[in-house]
Amino acid sequence: MTATVFAMVLGAALLHAAWNALVKVNADRLVLVAIMQASQIAVALLVVPFVALPTPESWPYILASTALNTAYFLFLIGAYRYGDLSHVYPIARGVAPLIVAVLSIAVVGEVLNSQATLSVVLIALGIMSLTLTRGAEGFRQPKAMLYAVGTGVFIAGYTVVDGMGARLAESAHSYTFWVHLLNGIPIVLLALYLRRGQVTQSLRSSWKLGALAGIFSLVAYWIVIWAMTQAPMAMVSAVRETSMVFAVLFGVFFLKERLNLARLASIGTTLIGTVMLKLSK
Repeated sequence: MTATVFAMVLGAALLHAAWNALVKVNADRLVLVAIMQASQIAVALLVVPFVALPTPESWPYILASTALNTAYFLFLIGAYRYGDLSHVYPIARGVAPLIVAVLSIAVVGEVLNSQATLSVVLIALGIMSLTLTRGAEGFRQPKAMLYAVGTGVFIAGYTVVDGMGARLAESAHSYTFWVHLLNGIPIVLLALYLRRGQVTQSLRSSWKLGALAGIFSLVAYWIVIWAMTQAPMAMVSAVRETSMVFAVLFGVFFLKERLNLARLASIGTTLIGTVMLKLSK
């Protein structure tokens, strides 16, 4: 992974943490996610006339990505419903790069050297260990853990699908905006159905926050898809998930959360893995 790609993916991780922080502070997460998706559809509508159509070979991946992203958001909302963010989300984000590594090697045929493999494992363990920093009670919530692991599986699924699809599309930019043109439709329709009668009120209170989160998410996604055309998927996925480190720092500096020794150890493990990944050949 070149220094440019590495820096860009770290920037995407920062944006990813930012939009998740915005979702965290909103009471109705389904509506906020729907506003995010609607804003991304609006941006995609403005951009797609100026980019080439993805190749025919990439369209099955675009459709699969739409299904996997919809499932991801539904499981993410479910994880937030049944468990605390600090317990379930590190599990979801930590599981994902491990699954991506296995799939990218077994299905795509990518090759990771021993240092890169160890780096991915360290990053994943560092992220998942954040769930233990407030105790082990989260593991006694089976529904929360089920949704957390399911969220991680779908993250890994759309990551691998998007990596393969973007390479076949011959343009990461074209693939990104066509995916986002379609991705948001199921969630927007679902929110309109489930929150009928409340949509107007929710839009008034949340549209600015949702639109900002949507732009952050779109740019982060765009960078990651481009990066997966330049570097192995497992490496890109692992660096992206360092967004959890940024999320912890946001919590400490903006939400006044405590930074204890356990959290510092988790962050340290993740950062060691990240530096090792950058230095791997």
